[in-house]
Amino acid sequence: MATVKVYDQERQEVGEIALAPEVFDVVPRAEILNFVIRSQMAANRSGTHHTKTRGQVSGGGVKPWKQKGTGRARAGSNRSPIWRGGAIIFGPQPRTYGFKVNSKIRALAMKMALSSRVEDGGLLIVKAIDIAEPKTKLFAKVAKQLELDKALVVLPEKNETLIRASNNLPNVTTTTPDQLNVWQILKHRQLVLLEDAVSLIEARFAAREKK
Repeated sequence: MATVKVYDQERQEVGEIALAPEVFDVVPRAEILNFVIRSQMAANRSGTHHTKTRGQVSGGGVKPWKQKGTGRARAGSNRSPIWRGGAIIFGPQPRTYGFKVNSKIRALAMKMALSSRVEDGGLLIVKAIDIAEPKTKLFAKVAKQLELDKALVVLPEKNETLIRASNNLPNVTTTTPDQLNVWQILKHRQLVLLEDAVSLIEARFAAREKK
């Protein structure tokens, strides 16, 4: 069981916390992390590219010319794909690119991502972050004291004051345990967990381990 130091928002040591090994001490496997991240990125693709079929192109209500006697090829509609301005054959249509990942694999990847931050020293446990107003300069001061650089801050619950105060900081992202995902953890160099959020994360993933 790993034991890590707990700091206050001025980065002064205030205690220690024991992390559940089934959540924070899992050997990372690149193929599992890659699979889950690809599924997340695929699910985020908009898939809104669209071309018009014959039923969507304007016009085409009248036969361009009579069937015979003109010397020209037969034509029933100017919506035909072979006409300029006509429909597109087999063009791209809106679709979803996401693919299913087993819930146990997603949970395993989360534990691997969390464990990787413990292993590389990128995990920081903070007792609490408290600022008087939702002002960027106030949160920026805390970020400087905590030496945050490309950090993901996990709050125990949604806190509008902290969220609004951190929104304008390009190197800080805030989230909650129920919204935490593998891609967020791995794309940030630092993972900052408020102490109350640790138990929520452990409860979420340790419970899966026991099933």
